[in-house]
Amino acid sequence: MKSILLIEDNADILANLTEYLELEGYLILTANSEKKGIEMAREFIPDLIICDSPNPSSNGHEVLRLLIDTLETTDIPIIFSSTMSEANNLQDALERGVDDYIIKPFDLESILVMAKANIASGSKRQKCLQ
Repeated sequence: MKSILLIEDNADILANLTEYLELEGYLILTANSEKKGIEMAREFIPDLIICDSPNPSSNGHEVLRLLIDTLETTDIPIIFSSTMSEANNLQDALERGVDDYIIKPFDLESILVMAKANIASGSKRQKCLQ
């Protein structure tokens, strides 16, 4: 069973995503803070991480940096979910190494399609290095 780590500080979004993705057959790990998310990623090595960005404690880039700079988690595809829809935010996130970016509010089918594609293809970061 493929696993997805959700890092999201909004309890309603976290609950909705968890329920939907579990119904689609994924094992879901959840973290309501970036610190807990990083710890869980390092402990469980999920197949995909979906991370809220920005959140009250940061813009998400520190999570991304810590995960891609750690050998055990560097290959995990990472999707940022954000309310920031400006093109420069998307471009900045992609340049820093995020694999995909979805703008809130999003429909659950869109995140499912994105999750399936990223799990199947793996991280784009590693393809760029090869």
